[in-house]
Amino acid sequence: MMLKKTLFFLWAPLFFLQAQYLLVPMDNTQQNHLKAYGVAFQVLKSEVNVEWLLNYRGGSFLFTASPYFEQMLTLRGVSYAAVDGAAVNAIYAEIEQANMEKVLLEKAPRIAVYSPPGYQPWDDAVTLAMSYAEIEYDVVYDREVLEGKLNDYDWLHLHHEDFTGQYGKFWSSFRNESWYIRRQKESEKLAADLGFSKVSREKLAVAQTIRDYVKKGGFLFAMCSATDALDIALSAHNTDICAEVFDGDPVDPGYARKLDFSQTFAFTNFKLIPDPVIYEYSDIDVPPSNQPRLRDPESDYFSLFEFSAKYDPVPTMLTQNHVSLVKGFMGQTTMFRESRIKSAVTIMGKIEGTDEVKYIHGMLGKGTFTFYGGHDPEDYTHRVGDPPTDLDLHRNSPGYRLILNNVLFPAARKKKLKT
Repeated sequence: MMLKKTLFFLWAPLFFLQAQYLLVPMDNTQQNHLKAYGVAFQVLKSEVNVEWLLNYRGGSFLFTASPYFEQMLTLRGVSYAAVDGAAVNAIYAEIEQANMEKVLLEKAPRIAVYSPPGYQPWDDAVTLAMSYAEIEYDVVYDREVLEGKLNDYDWLHLHHEDFTGQYGKFWSSFRNESWYIRRQKESEKLAADLGFSKVSREKLAVAQTIRDYVKKGGFLFAMCSATDALDIALSAHNTDICAEVFDGDPVDPGYARKLDFSQTFAFTNFKLIPDPVIYEYSDIDVPPSNQPRLRDPESDYFSLFEFSAKYDPVPTMLTQNHVSLVKGFMGQTTMFRESRIKSAVTIMGKIEGTDEVKYIHGMLGKGTFTFYGGHDPEDYTHRVGDPPTDLDLHRNSPGYRLILNNVLFPAARKKKLKT
């Protein structure tokens, strides 16, 4: 018996030094950054925790090794390394001494995408990213939102959507297109079916329900015009900002003084542009969508801010990347004018030396919101009718990484995020 016990203690240290973990680096050595997020998501779905090593090699992932996980990494072309306990302890020691931190991801978030049913003449970067990374999500729209279905989800993304009832302000350019006519008829019918006299009032109810979802603890992510259109709709809850071509009656002449910025997520003191001919909602967007961008696309970059990983883990998590300069891209809402952003909102990315902000984050009640300007990080202009981006050609896209940071964000241990 004594011999057996001695043999065990001789063998045990060798066992614990064998490879027990898988490290997925997210620096420039990674072959496929985007699918790496999908692997982390699937590991969480398998009820195995993932450690997100903030600022360590670009925000690497670490989790318990298994043949199944190794096979998944290999099949998806994701770079990884098998590491033992001693190597993990060395990584922890390095993290402890630097602007790095470990964040435990505990449960795969339940994901919903707010998107209209049927074909749209544009695609959505977030659904492209999640589909490419093989991350599952459900689609919801107005009926589901107003029926309380958002309570079934941790994370909500707003597809390219106009919550103001102005149909994306596409009237001047596309009012005779079949897709525009069909969309207006479908929106009017849906509003009537749901008991509303106008599309703008129905969309306001949806916007207010989304705001309530966040207040109760939901995670909201929006891009392009869904960002400012949401806040504009909320601010205009006591007035009519829609021109007659949209809802059959004129704009309230006193709309400007009736805007209520206390209802908005991120923006304040903005000025609206109700003219239906002008392809722009307000002065939140910079440069205006109805004017050409003056910058050379090849030199258009925005900078990600650096945060303290130990004291500001949330913005640190949302800005994880293998670069600090990210290629710019346009959209109906391309950038946010800094003077229109509420002081409590955290700016995470902007063009230095300008008032052009690309990426922001904030809290509302018990929940959070993140807004990201522009439409498609790998298609500079991405016009209506353009084909979807092939992400296999952009598997290391820094711009798309910011989207996927947000997808994993709700999985983080909440106690850690409050420190």
